[in-house]
Formats: sequence, C-alpha cells, structure tokens
Amino acid sequence: MTKRHRTIATSAVVGLVVAGGHFIGAGSAHADDVKPSVPPGTEPSAAAPVAIDSNAPGLKIPQGGTLAPVKVLDIAEVVEDLGGEQRRQETNETVMMALQSEVLFPEDSAVFNAQAAARIQAIGNEINQSKATRIRVFGFTDDQGSYEHGKELSKQRADAVHAELTKTVTNPGVVFDVRGYSEDYPIADNGTEEGRKKNRRVEITFPRGAG
Repeated sequence: MTKRHRTIATSAVVGLVVAGGHFIGAGSAHADDVKPSVPPGTEPSAAAPVAIDSNAPGLKIPQGGTLAPVKVLDIAEVVEDLGGEQRRQETNETVMMALQSEVLFPEDSAVFNAQAAARIQAIGNEINQSKATRIRVFGFTDDQGSYEHGKELSKQRADAVHAELTKTVTNPGVVFDVRGYSEDYPIADNGTEEGRKKNRRVEITFPRGAG
C-alpha cells in the first residue's frame, strides 16, 4: 500500500477576490489587468459569518472593549502521495484532485498514457457520487520553454482530462470549466526539478457531496 502523509492547513478568509472567468460556451472579462493570486474561480467562499451577540455573558469582554471583525475560517485538509503524484485537498465546500502530468501524459504530450484513464475514471465515479454539476479542470506547466507553448500544452491536457471525464460523469446538467494556465500559479519552486514536477499538473475540482 502506498504510504501517505497528511498535512492540515488552516487559513482565514479575509475578503472575497472577485475574478472573471468563462465556462465552455460563455465568457466574461476582467475589470482590470491585475492577476489574482489563485486561478479565477478558486477563491475561498465568502460564507456569511455566524451572528455573535456582543452582550452575551459568556464572552467576558473587558469593560470598554469591542469585538474584532468576524473571520470565516476555511479549513483545508491536504493528503498527498509520498511521491507527490496525486494530491487531494478538501475544504468545507470543495474537493480538489491534483494529478502530476507525468502520471497522465508522456513528456511534452497531451496523449494519455496507459494508466491515466483509470485514474480519471476513479475521480469521475466520485464526482457522480457527490452529484456535482459544476466541475473545474485546470491545466498547469512549469516555467521551462515559452509561456505560449505552456499555455497551449496545459489547455490541451485539461481538454484531454475533460474528454475522459465525460465518459464517466453521468450527472445531468453538469457544466465543465476547462482552462490552461501555462506556468501561472505554481505550487512549488520552479528552481528545482522536484518543484517543476509538482507544478506540471492537472487539477480537477468539484463540490463536496452532502455526505
């Protein structure tokens, strides 16, 4: 059995980054040219904070003191294979599966290798179980080669994963958001081969099921 290790990351949601994007068959434009820190559409949710009664006796606020602004915590649980080939990240609302390109495609290619289809099928089955109707498929590369080539390759790989998912995902009304981001939004240091390997990836994100 593959050894796995677990890391828990907690981050405070301090605001909502509004970013434009487009679904297959539809489009919209950004209000400006400022690049967001994460791919558009992946920002933490801005759920309404729980109402707090500042007069509740259990708070024990010193005389003259006031409550700080309420922050909504989005808990992210990350499980990664020991080799980093597959990474699963769950928040309160979504599941994100990141697969390194090497486990899906030959070098500089968007044609699946022999084991890729089975991996994508397993994710598709989980999407069916969650009854998800919105699925994001985002492709990424490292910073080697030209940005334009990376953009094309990352989109082709995202398209290939999308096409494979459609063979398994059977939920009616499902909408796919498929994009290629080239070297944008790295998750590791491009200065090392280990980091570049992690950055060459395809991410599949979908809402968590009710269970």
